[in-house]
Amino acid sequence: MLSIAPWRRLLAELVGTALLVTAVVGSGIMATTLSPDDVGLQLLENSVATALALGALILTFGPVSGAHFNPVVSAADWFLGRRTGTGISGTELAGYAVAQTLGAIGGSVLANLMFGLAPVTFSTTERAAGHLWLGEVVATAGLLLLIFALGRSGRASAAPAAVGAYIGAAYWFTSSTSFANPAVTIGRAFTRTFAGIAPGSVAGFVAFQLVGLLVGVGLLLALYPDAGKTADDIVVEHPPREV
Repeated sequence: MLSIAPWRRLLAELVGTALLVTAVVGSGIMATTLSPDDVGLQLLENSVATALALGALILTFGPVSGAHFNPVVSAADWFLGRRTGTGISGTELAGYAVAQTLGAIGGSVLANLMFGLAPVTFSTTERAAGHLWLGEVVATAGLLLLIFALGRSGRASAAPAAVGAYIGAAYWFTSSTSFANPAVTIGRAFTRTFAGIAPGSVAGFVAFQLVGLLVGVGLLLALYPDAGKTADDIVVEHPPREV
């Protein structure tokens, strides 16, 4: 990894994930306000705002932490980089996951407050069914394939646009609307709004996101056996190493 101070990388992951969830939840609240009788339009508004915000946040925080914003991405980065001495360490993985989760919860609280709601309003939207869990496997595995394929092919600089586009599209082609992120899933339980998920549904989503992690890593090893060599470039290219 680069010589960027660990606390700066953790701060970038915390703030970046918080702003991502703020964008997801806040745009969901705004969508239901502006289009109260059209769920399809609400989803369109929510997905477009999320995709654009994600791309902007990757550009903002990528040079500091890699802009993972997702424990699954961090775990894949750690696993694929172990054999080549690249990517994040196990200690950094633990720190990233904690920072991402805390940031996600904070993002929901911030969105709730911005729209005049109580800071914490636990969701009552049940999302517990086999077809939704399958959607999370597909969304998560596809996300990992995209990110690490970009790194392997030297196109990591395209990640802001590509990852934003993928998540925006996956809102529509997956049954679960593509959470694909354990930290964000936990954070979205803290808001009783359009983007929320009931606390009782969180464990199932996270479990199948981890299945998606295994599927995604397996496919990456089959398609790109040397993907770990470019783990330091995930999600976007870092600045030159200090000497």
